[in-house]
Amino acid sequence: MSDNEQLPAWCPGDGWCSITATASLVGKKWHPVIIHRLLTRGPLGFNALQDEVDGISSKVLSESLDDLEEKQVVDRTIVSEKPVRVEYALTELGESLEPVVTALEDWGEEHLQPVDEEAASVV
Repeated sequence: MSDNEQLPAWCPGDGWCSITATASLVGKKWHPVIIHRLLTRGPLGFNALQDEVDGISSKVLSESLDDLEEKQVVDRTIVSEKPVRVEYALTELGESLEPVVTALEDWGEEHLQPVDEEAASVV
């Protein structure tokens, strides 16, 4: 990726800037899940993606996809006009997040307790 294809950072030169800028991108609740699903399932339509991201509302998914598209992580393509069907896929920048998302997944599997789904649904 060349310099003109890189995302802007608000704190260039600070030693912690790259960590903070990356965390702000993948640190939103649904962003890493959306990226993970697109990494593992490939391009998906909106409804299929919503099915893959269990628990996300249409509004939040739409806002998250808009944010990820604005940050050049996700690309939105119109597949058909009638009826309108769009498909979401990771850009090259989005695909480059694979080691980050995989590291989050691996860390969680190693250090977090499994969730009792019945107890979790009561909360």
